[in-house]
Amino acid sequence: MPNTAHLLPVDKHDLPKAEAIVALGYPAVDALLPALLAWMQDINWPVTKVLTPFLAGIGEPLAPHLHAIFESEDYVWKYWVLEKLVDPSSQLAAAVEPHLLRMALNPSAGETDEGVDVIARRILAKRAA
Repeated sequence: MPNTAHLLPVDKHDLPKAEAIVALGYPAVDALLPALLAWMQDINWPVTKVLTPFLAGIGEPLAPHLHAIFESEDYVWKYWVLEKLVDPSSQLAAAVEPHLLRMALNPSAGETDEGVDVIARRILAKRAA
């Protein structure tokens, strides 16, 4: 696999590098997924707007990379990952169901404050329908 680390965006306005990653596609950028997911911390960054549809299209292979996010105290990051990546993918939702159940049924105060519990319940309800 070629080294693709040089393709990582260097700031929130680095659209050419974000577009190059999208053009390479998955699985060519598999090794970069943790770094790419970091851009989901703020949905308003221009780079995020390019990367979100690409990441959402990956689906279930993202699951192992989401564990650290779901265990973090970055509640806004959790929210955006759930809203933009997990909700659109029933396969990814199935793969992270234990995390969804924990956030829906036993949320931390921060998760409740940011609506993480609400979106986790919504995703679970959609899966049950």
